[in-house]
Amino acid sequence: MINKKMVIYNTLSKKKDVIKPIKGKKINLFVCGPTVYDFSHIGHARTYVFFDAFVRYLRGRGFTVFYLQNITDIDDRIIQRAREKGVPIKDLADAFTKEYLKNMKALGITSVNKYAKATDYIKEIISQIQRLQKKRYAYSLDDGIYFDILKFKNYGKLSGRTVLESEDSVSRIDYSKNKRNRGDFCLWKFKVEGEPFWPAPFGAGRPGWHTEDTAITETFFGAQYDIHGGGRDLIFPHHEAEITQMEAISGKKPMARYWMHTGFLTMDEQKMSKSLGNFIVIDDFLKRYSPQQLRFWITKNLWHSPIDYSESVMIEVKMSLEKIEEFLRKLKVIKSKVRGVTDGKLLKTAKDDFYTALADDFNTPKAFAVIFEFIKEINKLLDQNLVGKKAAKDISAFFVEINTMFDIIDFKKLKTSNVPHEVSELVKTREQYRKVQNWEKSDEIRHEIEKYGFSVDDTKDGTVLKKM
Repeated sequence: MINKKMVIYNTLSKKKDVIKPIKGKKINLFVCGPTVYDFSHIGHARTYVFFDAFVRYLRGRGFTVFYLQNITDIDDRIIQRAREKGVPIKDLADAFTKEYLKNMKALGITSVNKYAKATDYIKEIISQIQRLQKKRYAYSLDDGIYFDILKFKNYGKLSGRTVLESEDSVSRIDYSKNKRNRGDFCLWKFKVEGEPFWPAPFGAGRPGWHTEDTAITETFFGAQYDIHGGGRDLIFPHHEAEITQMEAISGKKPMARYWMHTGFLTMDEQKMSKSLGNFIVIDDFLKRYSPQQLRFWITKNLWHSPIDYSESVMIEVKMSLEKIEEFLRKLKVIKSKVRGVTDGKLLKTAKDDFYTALADDFNTPKAFAVIFEFIKEINKLLDQNLVGKKAAKDISAFFVEINTMFDIIDFKKLKTSNVPHEVSELVKTREQYRKVQNWEKSDEIRHEIEKYGFSVDDTKDGTVLKKM
């Protein structure tokens, strides 16, 4: 991996910034996790798959990354859904937490160090609210405790505004008509009959949405850390409120140096969301497509740009991955010692261009364009038998390196053990006919192989099978 400065688009500065961790090569990263009242959909997957690949990349560059993600397991929507289903609130939240973690495992998301449930940090949430009260940023109403945004002069510095807009995430429990200011947000909601509550010095109740995240990050990272991530719909009011609370408490700024927000995932150019009902849950999606196909679809797009879902897009994704798999199968059978590209110049150029693209705002569209152009050039050399065994091995190792970050190639599929025994036997028989130049029999067996769903590509080093 080349040693170039890593720059990333920062929502806070509104420009690309060089990543400079607060402490040496250690990066503390927090990403807003799910509210567990329903199954996760592929809009959620867009954010979590991206950050999984990004963290893998950072670790590959030599950074030590602690990746923290919260799980909101107490919220108005959880309470409402539990009532609709007639089940205990905690049982519903626990069940969907398990489903979420199962989805993350199915998608190959392995980079998260800690999933922190909000209800495990009530003591820390109460502590933050008490400190805000002491500094007179917080005030009480009949229904809860609120933050007075006029007391914090930098409110709005992340989003550039102070009022809700149509694309924002719902502010949830912040609708009291007696608030001092329209934008004041709830820190603590007082006890309501039939709802979960916890004792607190200022009155029993449950935490506000924004407060739980800052309590969790302060517990693990302190008042300041490196990167905060999430979907762009969380910029306002959620992330704005997080900054306001934490910086009001500590007096230190910025709370997070870099703010990274993934673009919307849309269907027919309309944002995918549960509230609109136009979503595909991850479980259903994986019944039709592989985790690798979903990961490639997400990661081949620039992380902070919107991406639109359609069947035609997924067909293109499938074809692109098959092109990579076919290329790797060709490399696998090479046995010759011809020099060709063994000097490594073509491979070195591709590596440099690939990692240069990633270092510049994690530009995956540009990086993958480099990869497919490289495949095109090597395929030309393969057709001329100009790729030797050593070069093939080096190229394959580069694709293993790529997969360490993106997990888009199912290497198990490339193993001959995945080829049915009948097909393997047909290939051997066909090779015998080819050796004696019995082309008629050879073609007959080719057709037999195709009936099993495989096509045949004859190379100087042997037969390459491709799943049709």
